[in-house]
Amino acid sequence: MMDNDLKVWRAKSDVTQAELADEVEVSRQTINAIERGRYDPSLELAFELADYFECQIEDIFQYDPEE
Repeated sequence: MMDNDLKVWRAKSDVTQAELADEVEVSRQTINAIERGRYDPSLELAFELADYFECQIEDIFQYDPEE
């Protein structure tokens, strides 16, 4: 699993889970699951999220191979 700061980025941008989900064309439940660490996004979705926030994927997602 990956750690992520998606909730932080979303809060900084003042966007709801539903609004973000609409922007990247997934369900609100998917955004919620990513934020709670229950779901790792596809590489494509990770790029879309980084593009939305105008940052690098590594700014949002941190991979720990020890987990």
